[in-house]
Amino acid sequence: MAYVARSFDASQNNPARESCSPRQALPLRSGKFIAVNKYWHVINIGIQNNLTYRFNFLARSLFGLIPLTAVVLLWRTIYTTKGADSVISSYTLAEMISYYLLVTVVDALTAVNEDDWQIAADIKDGNISQFLLKPVDYLWFRLCLFVAGRITYLAVAVLPLALFFFWLRQYFVLPADGTTLGCFLASLVLTALLQFFLSYTMAMLAFWVLEVSTFIFILYAFEYIASGHLFPLDILPPAIARVLAFTPFPYQLYFPVSIYMGKVTGAALAQGLLIQLGWVVFGYSLARFAWNRGIKKYAAVGG
Repeated sequence: MAYVARSFDASQNNPARESCSPRQALPLRSGKFIAVNKYWHVINIGIQNNLTYRFNFLARSLFGLIPLTAVVLLWRTIYTTKGADSVISSYTLAEMISYYLLVTVVDALTAVNEDDWQIAADIKDGNISQFLLKPVDYLWFRLCLFVAGRITYLAVAVLPLALFFFWLRQYFVLPADGTTLGCFLASLVLTALLQFFLSYTMAMLAFWVLEVSTFIFILYAFEYIASGHLFPLDILPPAIARVLAFTPFPYQLYFPVSIYMGKVTGAALAQGLLIQLGWVVFGYSLARFAWNRGIKKYAAVGG
């Protein structure tokens, strides 16, 4: 049996542009509707597939509350030894517990779970060949599946999270006003996009290396520490906090939580949102660049 190796160029991933007459204007508009509709279809299929594993999502959300409970009890003990009204790095006990509750919410809405592994597997197994031959953008396809995964996870985890929040309702701090809530939601969307684009770019290394797990774990370790998952970044020494401000990690978790809690306001808030948007644009550009370079190296083998 003969085997043929075929290399694909990134330009094949986009429909060719053709000139059209006025009579073709309506079909073009219909084509745009179909293009949007097919990605909505991807989200629907992704939700249905994820619901097949809804018990896994539920178990993950339940067991994820165990370390959160340990952290809450730890900080309650720390504040108790220092006095009920003590303040640690501008955080009261209620604010500190609210911080970790908000971290849980932001993480549930924006975290990338297995998307990077699946993307790397698609590259290694040759499954992306179908996306090079069809009018489907692989990046947007994976983004739709990422959104479907977050929707499914939130739908399954909302009940245990709500019960946990109800248990700690005396500590939970509400946003100062509607503007703060709106800025928080905008930052939340940017956080999800930044998380996805960075993970997507990391998965693109599968074009060059056989195993990307080491790189994914390294990125995850930096994100877990430098994004504010373990503790608020403003309790760190100022020099370290300033260094982290030049990286995208604080904008993956700490920044939206700080907006909600009113730790970032005024000009600093506007500047932070612009910087976060800049990191999202950079992440998107880096993802496109990695795809375009990697697809030139990619070869699909078939008989």
